[in-house]
Amino acid sequence: MTTTESRYRNDGKKIVIFGAGKIGRSFIGQLFSLSGFEVVFVDINRKLTDELYRQRQYKVLIKSDDVDEIIIIDNVRGVCMADANQVIRELSDSTIAALSVGQQGLPDTLPIIAKALLSRREQFGDWPLDFIIAENMRNSDKYLSNELDKYLPQDYPQDLLVGLVETSIGKMVPIMSQKDLEEDPLQVFAEPYNTLIVSQKGFKNPIPEVHNLAPKVNIKAWVDRKLFIHNLGHATVAYLGFRKYPQAINIWEVLTDPEILDTTRKTMLQSANILMALYPDEFTVSQLTDHIDDLLHRFSNKALGDTIFRIGCDLYRKLSPEDRLVAPIKAAISLNKPYDLIYNSLLAAITFRATNEQGEYLPSDKNFFSESLYGINHILRNICRLDLPIR
Repeated sequence: MTTTESRYRNDGKKIVIFGAGKIGRSFIGQLFSLSGFEVVFVDINRKLTDELYRQRQYKVLIKSDDVDEIIIIDNVRGVCMADANQVIRELSDSTIAALSVGQQGLPDTLPIIAKALLSRREQFGDWPLDFIIAENMRNSDKYLSNELDKYLPQDYPQDLLVGLVETSIGKMVPIMSQKDLEEDPLQVFAEPYNTLIVSQKGFKNPIPEVHNLAPKVNIKAWVDRKLFIHNLGHATVAYLGFRKYPQAINIWEVLTDPEILDTTRKTMLQSANILMALYPDEFTVSQLTDHIDDLLHRFSNKALGDTIFRIGCDLYRKLSPEDRLVAPIKAAISLNKPYDLIYNSLLAAITFRATNEQGEYLPSDKNFFSESLYGINHILRNICRLDLPIR
């Protein structure tokens, strides 16, 4: 195991990151700290933020099949979301900000952000603030703009002063065991992949010089690349893997089956064909094929310990009209492209019943199971919003 410490020092640049979870710490916080930013995490977990404030650093353990690497992320602090005035002060003079709280955390976060934006304008005039949206959402910029409008005065020039920067988050961060969390509550595990794809057009300020930041002009295409290939491929492994090996625990286990590996790859290629038809000037066949093969290699990383349950659960969300399986099918129908392999993954998802290490289902999935008793067509029509016959 090797250890890397931050080689960069803060020179007045600060990022406020809402959400001190896995992506916040292992990805956004890591990249900005190593690029010379002070990193201030805002989170609802006071125990976590107090510990970040006390330690002023944490470890990211890069898990691979070769040698694990420890990266020490320093020049960090923590602020509890409940301390609203302190949060507003931190955000008011921040160089940039990021959101990584999950969709369920946004309603509690946006009112504080709105107050901070007003305080920032009062103190510093028309100094824009860019928000990197590290959320797994399509059209997240429009959603956040509409939500912020609810809390900002009508005369606040949001279009000029708030940069809503969409991202495509491809980094995989698995659930850590209770033993790992107890050993060091601040450490986080991650894979070696470290590229942060962002919308070039979303920034109101100059794009910051941050390691592994990859600005893209057509971010919609790259968000859909994540959904149509990465998320779809992950889901396909989980759903086909469970159907054939219901006792299997880890993603890498079922990928050792050549049939599942081959079917998953072909399904991802079918979705890539749909993606290229949607965005004909953005990707090439060889680029997407290389991306698919790299993803399958990353999915097979035993050191991540990624589970079939984690990848497959939350069925209401993952089978919704704008998510990883249904969205490509809808696009295929509109483009008159084949989607039979993706449809096969969708049917497998409807019968997915994997449990966590304690033998428990995700609570919302229990409701899904009850609804599935009405039949596959009920799920297709009422959850997926697809009017398709069973094939």
